[in-house]
Amino acid sequence: MIKLKYAFFWILPLVSAGTWLGMLLALFIVWEVQGSPHYVSMESNQRIAYISDIGAQGLQPLFIAGCCVTTVFLDLSFAAERWLRHTGRLARNMGMAEKILSGLSIIFAIAGTCGLILLSIFDTVSHPRLHDGFLLLFIAGYLISAIFICAEYQRLGVHFRQHRVLRASFWMKLFFIIVEILLAAVFVGTSFTTHRSIAAVFEWIIAVIFTFYVLTFFVDLLPASQNHHKAMNLEMGHVDRATAAHQNGYAAGGMEINAGAVSGQQPKPPMAQNY
Repeated sequence: MIKLKYAFFWILPLVSAGTWLGMLLALFIVWEVQGSPHYVSMESNQRIAYISDIGAQGLQPLFIAGCCVTTVFLDLSFAAERWLRHTGRLARNMGMAEKILSGLSIIFAIAGTCGLILLSIFDTVSHPRLHDGFLLLFIAGYLISAIFICAEYQRLGVHFRQHRVLRASFWMKLFFIIVEILLAAVFVGTSFTTHRSIAAVFEWIIAVIFTFYVLTFFVDLLPASQNHHKAMNLEMGHVDRATAAHQNGYAAGGMEINAGAVSGQQPKPPMAQNY
């Protein structure tokens, strides 16, 4: 049974991903409908426009609004994940190291947020150097944040080996890190050469893949929307099973002792349990 109190949280990454993808589609469609114009901010031999080239024109309000909504709701997803683990709706952090990794992932996500919002404000036409610096902050911030959250999930996976959601989310985020680093290397390498059109293509690809990274938080937050007892069984299953086995062992031993006392026979000690 889904509780509305917790259903709100998994909506956060959906809003973020939907806003981001919708903004990208709007920018690209407008550029195509206008006949793929060559903007002032583009190089003479550049045929494909960067996202920022289109966003710096008449669509800058849409660009700024889209970047703000995307990153704010993504950061709220980070915060929700941390709070739900703290309250036990998701698998709890079992040590201080995991909490530190979670905190660092939030800090670098906020840095990436600042980078994306500021690059949309300081456009590539009027502030090219600032724009490039904020672009680097955006990419580096979210990549480093993803590395820290992957490290946190890896440590959680040690304690919750049966938890398929953690394992799936870990591999999806790790895939994002590897792919985005490779694509970012190509993007940076071609941006500072004469292959600006190739760089623009890779920028669009990186942006689209970022959508799927945001959606991985939907996978993370969805279990919290389930009934509390079902969520606890899902998240803390190995603890419950171990406790039940421990209690059942003593119960079985007690029954044997009582039976021996009634029959007058020497009671047998309870059999040892293997954990």
